[in-house]
Amino acid sequence: MFYRGKLVLVTGGAGFVGTHIVQELLRRGARVRVTLHNRPLAVKDERIETVHADLSEREDCLRAVKGADYIFHAAGAVAGAAVTADNPLEGIIVNLTLTARVLQAAWAGEAERILIFSSSAGYPAADYPITEDRMWSGPPHAAYYGYGWMRRYLETLGMYIASKSKVRVAIARPAAVYGRWDNFDPRASHVIPALIRRAVAGENPYVVWGTGNEVRDFLHVTDLARGCLLLLEKCADCDPVNIGSGRAVTIKKATEMILEAAGHAGAEVRFDAARPTTIPFRMVDISKAKKKLGFEPAVRLEDGLKDTVEWYKRALQRSSTRDKRT
Repeated sequence: MFYRGKLVLVTGGAGFVGTHIVQELLRRGARVRVTLHNRPLAVKDERIETVHADLSEREDCLRAVKGADYIFHAAGAVAGAAVTADNPLEGIIVNLTLTARVLQAAWAGEAERILIFSSSAGYPAADYPITEDRMWSGPPHAAYYGYGWMRRYLETLGMYIASKSKVRVAIARPAAVYGRWDNFDPRASHVIPALIRRAVAGENPYVVWGTGNEVRDFLHVTDLARGCLLLLEKCADCDPVNIGSGRAVTIKKATEMILEAAGHAGAEVRFDAARPTTIPFRMVDISKAKKKLGFEPAVRLEDGLKDTVEWYKRALQRSSTRDKRT
């Protein structure tokens, strides 16, 4: 009942994570407002109010947050390893600017609560499931150095806003997220959509960046959305919380699952350690999320990957049909 009847703004609500937060809010009876900038809504629903806004502009942010009770700030820039290596500052600049502007508007507009995203990329290197208190125990891994410090600063900025205003701030530290409406653009996709795209295309040999021994904590986006709603409700006190799957998997194993789901298990798999990769091991400890939020991941990796593969195939078919009509 926490969200029922509340006006909830989702910045980036037409994007990957934002789309799933919007769907979860609608299921809970919220009145949902979404900012639109460069893309249309992924999900059409007459209950969604849209506001066209450039969140780098102060006046647009103020207009977007006006009257909102709660805010989920899901707008920002994300990119894969190759893009980060080629243009490391772009994502940092965009995320700093948009988050600072939205926090400023939340303060001026007297929103009750806002959730902002930090990242597991902010943690120092570790070969174990890392807990929230380890964030400041060392610098971020070299592969995430600039991006990781940016996420740390955004946490600090959120704490500053909370200390100076009545706005209550929730801070989410997600693991690696995947699922429907992910970014499958070959220039910018993360590892899961990149592997799915090439598996569905039937590439053979099937080349995977890295050694295959890299370990990740892959979180289905619907689990992230549920976790974020719980976090804003139960822990909007600037106390960062990891949201992950609680399960570690090697890239090699994830690759096998994806090839099986795509019907391409017979491909010759080659691992290329010379191509860009990031941290060798990253898994977050989710004990705090379980204790404080009552959060439990619901989607097994095998099931989530199958669903994402099937969704991507259908998306390709729809795109092909549209191209033929035009």
